[in-house]
Amino acid sequence: MNSITIKSADSVKGEIVVPGDKSISHRSIMLGAIANGVTTVRGFLRGEDNMSTMHAFRAMGVDIDDDGEMIKITGRGLYGLKEPDDVLDCGNSGTTIRLITGLLSGQSFFSVVTGDQYLRKRPMKRVVEPLTLMGAKICGRNGGTLAPLAINGGSLKGVNYNSPVSSAQIKSSLMLAGLYAEGETTVSEPSLSRDHSERMFRHFGASLKVNDNGVKVRGGFELTAQAVTVPGDISSAAFFMVAALITPNSELLIKNVGVNPSRTGVIDILKAMGGNIELLDEREVSGEPVADILVRSSRLKGIMISGTVVPRAIDEFPAVCVAASRAEGLTTIRDAKELRVKETDRITAMAVNLRRLGIDVVETEDGMDITGSEQLLGGTVDSSGDHRIAMSMSVAALVASAPITVTDIGCVATSFPTFFPLLEKVAAK
Repeated sequence: MNSITIKSADSVKGEIVVPGDKSISHRSIMLGAIANGVTTVRGFLRGEDNMSTMHAFRAMGVDIDDDGEMIKITGRGLYGLKEPDDVLDCGNSGTTIRLITGLLSGQSFFSVVTGDQYLRKRPMKRVVEPLTLMGAKICGRNGGTLAPLAINGGSLKGVNYNSPVSSAQIKSSLMLAGLYAEGETTVSEPSLSRDHSERMFRHFGASLKVNDNGVKVRGGFELTAQAVTVPGDISSAAFFMVAALITPNSELLIKNVGVNPSRTGVIDILKAMGGNIELLDEREVSGEPVADILVRSSRLKGIMISGTVVPRAIDEFPAVCVAASRAEGLTTIRDAKELRVKETDRITAMAVNLRRLGIDVVETEDGMDITGSEQLLGGTVDSSGDHRIAMSMSVAALVASAPITVTDIGCVATSFPTFFPLLEKVAAK
């Protein structure tokens, strides 16, 4: 299925459960693979990105059993992975390739990692450079800044690294390398990025210290297998939150969603815009905060979005842009230059697509200005092979004056294989 045409809806109603958190699913495989014992994972997201991580670790000798309900990972310990027979294909997953590059930098064998046509365009210097400082030998296209990457691992030393950007992928890559490094590895950030790695490292027994602007990992400590329950992904929930907010007469309950404070920037933004959003039955599961999210249709207003909230909502900005397109007045987004190096340049992609729907959008280097409108036009929009662009524009179609066709939607399977059936279920015609 290469395209889909979506008509407007009268309301968005019901109760849904979104798939498991992609970030936590990745990390459960990685840490389970290098822990001692059998790790069990429930709620695992079986999207293409996470399956790329699973296939990579199977290729390194890890026994991973999936019965459709639960994943069982028989860990090989910190030093038990074997050299893969072939290139490790990370598909479209930036998390897989960047985190696994850190982990492979600590192995005493040779490996090569690559990905699809989109992933091979994404910048790898941001992890290659600090890993090289730790002693890793990594080479690749364009001076080692693009995949494929060839890695000769082993003999790492801890470093103090001040990351120029707030990125959980950079931080997590160095944390994984730090498990194998002599001494301590410290990663500092301009503002704290999502902390799923820190929480899961603690869950598996790593030697870890967290401070106001970073994390410190001590190498050489063996990990112990754990039971992991993965909550629903707030990045997936965000599309349905926006759908319920902008579609009249809507009330939607999204059950069992991870509400880690480092990820709830999208809730803070949408509430600041006037969104009627409630967190119900707040609890903790496997070290992660979880809640049910109740969303009702709301009259949104434009706001300024910048500063520390941005890294806490970086993956949700395509959905936020759709909310802004329906908000009264001007929404200004700044400090979001990181959006330009995602699966596609999300600033340009969203600007182009919203303009096609009649919305006034002005791009800036690190964001955009969106003037909301009471009416979106129909037409054809292009996902640019980016799952979050495809889903965001599908949500926009619910309030358009004519049907919207979204092209190149196969990418949605990377993170949310059931998105379109679920959208059809709750969007009343």
